[in-house]
Amino acid sequence: MAEYRIIGGRRLLGEVCTPGSKNAALPILAATVLGKRSIIHNCPNISDIQCSIEILTSLGCAVDYNGSTVVVDARGLSSQGLPKDQMEKMRSSIIFAGGLLSRFGRFTAYQPGGCELGERPIDLHLTAFETLGAVVEEESGMIVASAEKLVGDRIYLHTPSVGATQNIMLAAVLANGITVIENAAKEPEVLDLQNFLVAMGAKISGAGSSNIAIEGVCELHDVEYTVMPDRIVAGTYLAAAAITGGAIRLKNVVHYDMRPIVEKFIDMGAFVTLEEGAICLTAPNRLHGLGYLTTQPHPGFPTDMQPQMMALAAVAHDNAIIEETLFESRDKHVAELVKMGAKIINQNSKFFHVRGVARLEGATVEAKDLRGGAALVLAGLAAHGETIVTGGQYIERGYEAIQDDLLALGANIEYFS
Repeated sequence: MAEYRIIGGRRLLGEVCTPGSKNAALPILAATVLGKRSIIHNCPNISDIQCSIEILTSLGCAVDYNGSTVVVDARGLSSQGLPKDQMEKMRSSIIFAGGLLSRFGRFTAYQPGGCELGERPIDLHLTAFETLGAVVEEESGMIVASAEKLVGDRIYLHTPSVGATQNIMLAAVLANGITVIENAAKEPEVLDLQNFLVAMGAKISGAGSSNIAIEGVCELHDVEYTVMPDRIVAGTYLAAAAITGGAIRLKNVVHYDMRPIVEKFIDMGAFVTLEEGAICLTAPNRLHGLGYLTTQPHPGFPTDMQPQMMALAAVAHDNAIIEETLFESRDKHVAELVKMGAKIINQNSKFFHVRGVARLEGATVEAKDLRGGAALVLAGLAAHGETIVTGGQYIERGYEAIQDDLLALGANIEYFS
């Protein structure tokens, strides 16, 4: 198990560059099964990307990963079965199902695993496949879907699920006729997938709004594409500067995508300026209270930044109330922050009352999921003494050598694998 050892109390200063987006790169990699040869730039070197590459290889694709560029040749793709081991590692592995069903008319899969954030059923995905004409059967944890030919239809999502929206896009892109997704997820990563598919020759419009239209085409062609920046990693690095009373210039960001996050830093007293492709943040020695924060689908505040903001609220002036509306078990970081001296009352894993303290104390804490692990690293940066964050393998799922970027900003952090 990987771990991070941090000596807190240093003010972070400097400049770092945001890597490519995990949540955009994963569905884009899944989309490569629909084409022939895909060259994808700005892929972060994280364990979830490695897992996706393992899935592509198991399906028969030839994959070359060099630096931040992944080249996928799907012409030799021969299997429609998603491997059990990889599916148990990563929940988003189900995103491969839509492309396989679209290209071959069949896929087999297992219930996906990943971070334990509560019940996250894939019923929306499977029901949508059935609406497009697939027959879906489930038995003993295995899912089998088949269709002679998918046919476009109108699909209403009772919840604007990002994964379901993307999977429907992948399934519909080679289907007969037109598919319309109503109440679609609006996240920037959905728009990035649309842009990638359009670059391959797909006919899709509306991503970023509540309604997405996909007109099926006969085939897709080779493509070269650059993945969008990771807005959650960017938010985490801004939080690292903010929690230490530091100053950061963050390069390679999209201002619009960052707006819900940046507004919270401003509310807490940070000074933020926007430059072309960059965000500069300077924080006071101690942040103002967070007040009330509720997680919502985009363009609301992202759930993936909730744990990091809780770490900030733990050492800010005044009190905060944080409401988690999307994942009922996104609270595993709370008990670990309390070990460090945070004053947090957790009500039903949904409402968190946070009373800011003057400082946290270093402790040995355990990361139990990706974003909660990032929050513990942030807390360690601000704490007095040494903090050891175990369970680093969760953090590696979404952050490419986070210790190197924090070292560049002046943190005292070591990584042990």
